[in-house]
Amino acid sequence: MKEGTRSQTDVPNRMDRLPWSRWHWLVVIGLGITWVLDGLEVTLAGAVGGVLKQSLHMSDAQVGTSATFYLSGAVVGAIGFGYATDRLGRKKLFTVTLLVYLIATGCSALAWNFWSFGFLRFITGTGIGGEYAAINSAIDELIPARVRGHVDLVINATYWVGAALGALATILLLNTHLIPPTKGWRFAFLIGAASA
Repeated sequence: MKEGTRSQTDVPNRMDRLPWSRWHWLVVIGLGITWVLDGLEVTLAGAVGGVLKQSLHMSDAQVGTSATFYLSGAVVGAIGFGYATDRLGRKKLFTVTLLVYLIATGCSALAWNFWSFGFLRFITGTGIGGEYAAINSAIDELIPARVRGHVDLVINATYWVGAALGALATILLLNTHLIPPTKGWRFAFLIGAASA
């Protein structure tokens, strides 16, 4: 085929005609769990800000800046991994972004100062941002059109399940009567890594 010519395919229409199967359920569960992780991550990271001021001797501005590092990483990850996903494939990059998230959020628990924490939050953000790109494109490409809207709502609603779980976890992890404040926030980040 000459460069610049167009080809036509019936693959999307054929995929839309497929009956709902176990494979579709696996896609929905896998993508939904990833959104749970994001909701959990954002809630836990927001809740530990006050403790970071004591444990890592961070100022209010540094706590806010660490959140900016995370969001900046998410933008970079969405653009970078989104581009790579189109070139290398959804499944491979979905796994890579999940591993980036898992390792970086686990390492966030080991941060020793503001700069190490900010850097690790940036890397965590790149993993989450890459997942954003992979999840919604996977829904568009793999879920039959007749149920795509409902499935998209269900998968994206799992973010709030993660947010609720994160809020419940902070009740225990930030209770200074049960866990010392220098350790509770570290356990919070290990939850995300263990969940992934």
